[in-house]
Amino acid sequence: MALFVINRYLGDDENLQEESGKDHANALLERLQEKAKAREKQMNNASTKAALCDDEEPGIKKRKKKPKPKFGEEESNEVKDLKYVTIKKRKQMSQVNIVELDSKREEEDEDEHKEIIKKKGKRKEKTTSRFEFQKSAEISSSELDNGVQTIAEEKRLSKKKRQSPLRPSTRHSDDSSVTDSEMETDVEMNIGEPEQKGLNEESVQTEVPASVTILGDFKKNTIQQKVQRVLPHWLAQPSLVEKDIKSNLIPIEEVPGICPKLLRKLQHHGVKHFFPVQKEVIPAILDGASNGLLIGKGGYRPNDICVSAPTGSGKTLAFVIPVVQVLMQRVVCNIRCLAVLPTKELAQQVYKVFNTYIEGTNLKAVMVAGQKPFEMEQASLVQNKIFGCQSLADIVVATPGRLVDHICKTAGFNLQHLRYLIIDEADRMIDSMHQDWLRQVMKAVYQEDSNVQPGSLFRRIDPGPVTAASFSQLQMPLQKLLFSATLSHNPEKLQKLGLYLPRLFTSNYSRKENSEPNASTKESDAVKSEEKINFPKGLTEYYVPCTLNNKPLIILDFMLRLKFNPVLCFTNSREASHRLYLLVREFGGVKVAEFSSRLSPGERKKTLKMFEKGKIQLLISTDATARGIDIEGVKCVINYDAPQFIRTYVHRVGRTARAGKAGLAFTLLLRVQEQNFLQMLKDAGSPGIEKQFVDARNLKPLIPQYQVALAELQSIIKEEKAQKRV
Repeated sequence: MALFVINRYLGDDENLQEESGKDHANALLERLQEKAKAREKQMNNASTKAALCDDEEPGIKKRKKKPKPKFGEEESNEVKDLKYVTIKKRKQMSQVNIVELDSKREEEDEDEHKEIIKKKGKRKEKTTSRFEFQKSAEISSSELDNGVQTIAEEKRLSKKKRQSPLRPSTRHSDDSSVTDSEMETDVEMNIGEPEQKGLNEESVQTEVPASVTILGDFKKNTIQQKVQRVLPHWLAQPSLVEKDIKSNLIPIEEVPGICPKLLRKLQHHGVKHFFPVQKEVIPAILDGASNGLLIGKGGYRPNDICVSAPTGSGKTLAFVIPVVQVLMQRVVCNIRCLAVLPTKELAQQVYKVFNTYIEGTNLKAVMVAGQKPFEMEQASLVQNKIFGCQSLADIVVATPGRLVDHICKTAGFNLQHLRYLIIDEADRMIDSMHQDWLRQVMKAVYQEDSNVQPGSLFRRIDPGPVTAASFSQLQMPLQKLLFSATLSHNPEKLQKLGLYLPRLFTSNYSRKENSEPNASTKESDAVKSEEKINFPKGLTEYYVPCTLNNKPLIILDFMLRLKFNPVLCFTNSREASHRLYLLVREFGGVKVAEFSSRLSPGERKKTLKMFEKGKIQLLISTDATARGIDIEGVKCVINYDAPQFIRTYVHRVGRTARAGKAGLAFTLLLRVQEQNFLQMLKDAGSPGIEKQFVDARNLKPLIPQYQVALAELQSIIKEEKAQKRV
């Protein structure tokens, strides 16, 4: 095996066979000596050339060369380091065309070499020098085989190092003074010294000029820039509305554009001041009809208006007053205003406000929300006469499903004269497009009428995209008015509404730190925050840790011991609402009622009236009353079941602390719900929610009577299930 390795290393299989008479060890020794002499001769020639180069370079101080170590002696690590640094500096100088060559080889004799080795101590040798075989003339065959194997391994490692990416094989090619032995020594230094390897990598990186791009030199960028949202201009730069209601009230006489007749009506109903959102929105809507009902300002189509303000900030009155004032100028009765709302109760509330301010005028409002039979609603909308159908309504307040039914089934229900389309609770209306109601409305508004001549002012066609041709034809515009406490800022959702050059009024913004306390609401004084939700100013929020077993006991403790009255309690389903209602009723001591889809429209209306009059202390409801319902006197809201979405929570707690008044909101949370719920409120910009504990000693006296009520509840549920089966 040793013979095979020797032959492979020398590459002279044929020559060794011819000298078969000689001893293998002696033959190898002779060949090694010949190669060593040739290498030493090459080193002398290279040093001579370097000396000539130094002599020829002007302005460079000539330095003495350090003599090469004698054959068979090993260089110290300091000498190796010095050689490596010298080679690197020469390479850098050659790349930047520096003429001056810095030769820092100092003259040391063999004695100095030995002293340095003694001072530093013996370091562990990683490879065996290929020239140690010349120290002794007599080498055994086994020792010779081991030495040759070591030399072969050293040569293989040296070749890999020269071809590595960090140490390219051509790094010494442009420096003729570097010999093969120095290259091999340099490789040996990098095999076992990590610090020197790091120095080499740094040197290679600094060699390349800054203007040169290295292909494949990928570096991890630790700085990650946050992607900023790009919103349309009307969303990014809204008209800001003051948040604090009490501090920014304005007398109704100071709002421009309101006619004296409506001012007297406002004063008659006790309205002496406008809230901030009313102060901003009412003039904007009136400005769109400054040239009359049929055309917009200057003959152009007026901007659509979006309003995002907290619950109880007066959004309903903000669109009722200007719409009534504009429609008072009409001559022929036609449907000019359509208000679409998500629930029957909210539709009833808006209808009531419209009726309050059209009293004493020729205007008529009609509600179509399913509270009356369909035929009765048809009779209130359209009257059949000899010459055709005549509209009986100027203002229609509707829910989406009932509206579509009348568009499809009621003859003479004509929306071609529609001037205002009001969408209240717009975020919910966008998310749940019942029966595609908006497309049905737009189709009814812009349908062809054979009785209207082309070019007539009363002819309406879908304007489509804004072009020069779309402005050439004058026609009565359709203006959309959107209102919500949690209006979406998602352009994709808002695109469904087909808004025309919309204008946003919002109170969901945050002041800059350097803004003045009494600064005006200009865009330069505030920064809008789309992700945050504006909570009512007078609202105080609490959450109560609880378990499933003591949830009903906490409700009873609030009502009986703390004397909360009246209280609006929300559950997540009508089944949960019904069970809690039965349990509290059987416990006794509390005037309680339920409000859900289990009741008929008449029963629900009656229940709300009794609650407003104070005849009901605790009203247990689903989210049917969470949207927009204005119930006077609600001082406390309790979330019996934690809401899953922030919008649901905002609308629930918005039933209290309305119009700048104070209110309390409690949320009962299980341990597993606390983290997600608190994080949801933090992300929404809640001013802060406090933790409220209920002492178990206060609940203990209620347990005996509660267990009796629980047993009665089970029997009632069984009876109700039996009745359903029958």
